[in-house]
Amino acid sequence: MKEKIDRNNIPQHIAVIMDGNGRWAQKKGAMRIFGHRNAISAVRDAIEGSAELGVKYITLYAFSTENWSRPQDEVNALMEILVQAIVDEVPTMMKNNIRLATIGDISSLPEGCQSHLQWGKEETKNNTGLTVVLALSYSGRWEIASAVSEIVKKIVAGDIKQDEIDQQMIAEHLNTAGIPDPELLIRTSGEQRISNFMLWQLAYTELYFTEVLWPDFRKNDLHEAILAYQQRERRFGKTGAQIKSQS
Repeated sequence: MKEKIDRNNIPQHIAVIMDGNGRWAQKKGAMRIFGHRNAISAVRDAIEGSAELGVKYITLYAFSTENWSRPQDEVNALMEILVQAIVDEVPTMMKNNIRLATIGDISSLPEGCQSHLQWGKEETKNNTGLTVVLALSYSGRWEIASAVSEIVKKIVAGDIKQDEIDQQMIAEHLNTAGIPDPELLIRTSGEQRISNFMLWQLAYTELYFTEVLWPDFRKNDLHEAILAYQQRERRFGKTGAQIKSQS
């Protein structure tokens, strides 16, 4: 599968909605948290597979603002898993020149999570290979509302004028400022929706849905998604004939 991939047409940025941990655990007669713990292997494979192919950014939807409404025991366990994963994986990230970044309302996370995230980002900040972006306490609507709020504050302060607002300015006030929009979104578990994830950034992203539950996701599944992406014609509002004439 990997050999079939066109190395000249690799998406710079892949976004992933990691779905199906709970159902994976339930199929095995276990509690939902068992699925979350076993999802770490899938995260490793997605990151390693992306790095091997030369992907520049991979954004993992790890915890949404809506996830705060889950049972407290599950939320606490997810936070513990996150902290342990950071501690365990940063040495490997350093070895493989991988940088850690985050998007979302990080200030809403427990202090232990915040400090470990800050440590991980500081340790890896000079790495120049793949950037792993963790979306934590994140939602697309929250992000857009936050951007609008910041722009309004600058208008009130007289730093910018209303007629200066354009798409570029909005993008520069999003959490993902400086990161290219994803070319490919992968969602596992068979669900076919974007669930309030990167609503602005996904405007022209290719969507790929797979029945595979996230804990079972491996490099071969990543390769399948990239191959499917490479079979599509990205037109950005133009006709197919226009795209072919430019190639």
